[in-house]
Amino acid sequence: MTEVLDHERCYRAVAGRDARFDGWFYTGVHTTGIYCRPSCPARTPKPANVSFFSTAAGAQAAGFRACRRCRPDAVPGSPAWDVRADVVARAMRLIADGEVDRSGVPGVARRLGYSERQLHRLLVGELGVGVLAVARAQRAQTARLLVETTDLPMADVAFAAGFASVRQFNDTIREVFATTPTDLRRAPGRATGATPGELTVRLAARAPYSAAEVLLFLGAHAVPGLEEWDGTTFSRVLDLPHGPGIVSLSPAADGDAAVTAHLRLSRLGDLGAAVSRCRRLLDLDADPVAVDTVLGADPALAALVAGAPGRRVPGSPDKPELAVRAVLGQQVSVARARTITGQLVRAAGTPLDSPVGTLTHAFPRPEALAAADLTSVGLTGARRATVHALAAALAAGDLVLDPGTDREEAERALLAVRGIGPWTAALVALRGLSDPDVWLPGDLALRRSLQSIGSDDVDAATRWRPWRSYAVMHLWALAAPGLFTRPPAPTSSPSTARTERSA
Repeated sequence: MTEVLDHERCYRAVAGRDARFDGWFYTGVHTTGIYCRPSCPARTPKPANVSFFSTAAGAQAAGFRACRRCRPDAVPGSPAWDVRADVVARAMRLIADGEVDRSGVPGVARRLGYSERQLHRLLVGELGVGVLAVARAQRAQTARLLVETTDLPMADVAFAAGFASVRQFNDTIREVFATTPTDLRRAPGRATGATPGELTVRLAARAPYSAAEVLLFLGAHAVPGLEEWDGTTFSRVLDLPHGPGIVSLSPAADGDAAVTAHLRLSRLGDLGAAVSRCRRLLDLDADPVAVDTVLGADPALAALVAGAPGRRVPGSPDKPELAVRAVLGQQVSVARARTITGQLVRAAGTPLDSPVGTLTHAFPRPEALAAADLTSVGLTGARRATVHALAAALAAGDLVLDPGTDREEAERALLAVRGIGPWTAALVALRGLSDPDVWLPGDLALRRSLQSIGSDDVDAATRWRPWRSYAVMHLWALAAPGLFTRPPAPTSSPSTARTERSA
């Protein structure tokens, strides 16, 4: 049992209704048969009447059903799965991305280089449940979102959420939420009348969180045709398993630590993958208190951390895309990188059936990019060769960048591509692989900021472990404050806020 599941420590968090631990663990209450998030407002049970679980799947497997008051399935995910690089963490990232639904447990095991039996033993040893139980809990959450935010027939909801049968769907909903799908749809405040294939969900974050700052950073790097920024809402094309989707992200109307995501999907079966990728893009599952405690204790960073509590590392919904964009951004300005990448998207990307605003293309997949003619893109011959070599390595499987990637193996494979050096490999790890402890060697903006705070690159390479990625963001903000402004979140009517559902 890990330290975070120490009974006494967990109980103190529950007694204090400490929202910082939401998603870290779940509380099973023996007297009621329900499981809750630590911050549940219900009366605190006695210590002898509770058990603690590191996943919702573990609580469900032990016979507990989800609390309908605190909705424990709607909390931020555990930051441990991004911080850690072991097999269990990599498996959890793959499951969250929907790999079980796409390739089954054998596919997940093969991707990680283990047998099904070995993988099952590892997960059960740490979490108390195997791959299928974790995937089942995720399907239940996806099903709840579809039931509450669409008018789809229940049979369509069942298969879109990844269930093998309507009976399995009905049994799971009853077991997890202690209600029928029909009663769940009758919940007050449910949004109705949405366009088929479209839904709006509320993506919860662990506070403090400035959605406006993260979206501004993404908007400042928006690629024409692929992404769009209007000063409040960031929209982009998502390359999803069953076809391209569109997501529009804006700060939650209620001002909480959350983001509102409006999704347009080719198939609703991609909802789980879309939500998971948006959460990575926005770094919603980070533990800002742990990060700020370490970085804020350093006199060199204390003022920066105090001025921007909870600062996040904006990521990417598509790791191969981020790798290509990192190459295109080598030694050029942000504006120039946007222009070049937009040219590449128009030359090799997949056109949408019909444009959505200024969004016209999905980012080219490695197979298409490896074979594409990029002479019309404003690249030097050497840079063009690097893009082709990178795409070829990705297409051939010599370089694998996905949620289950071993970060050290990925770095070695990236550095083996001619034209990719330590800075580019580090940027892929930082923004593509969501590694919280990355330093960018030789970065000019970091060097200027380090000089201004009286530090040096060698010192910083070890001083801010294990949160160097977040230190990078603070130092980038010092060098380019215009990319990190925290404008006030927009407001909207209470009726609009009530139509959102948490994911």
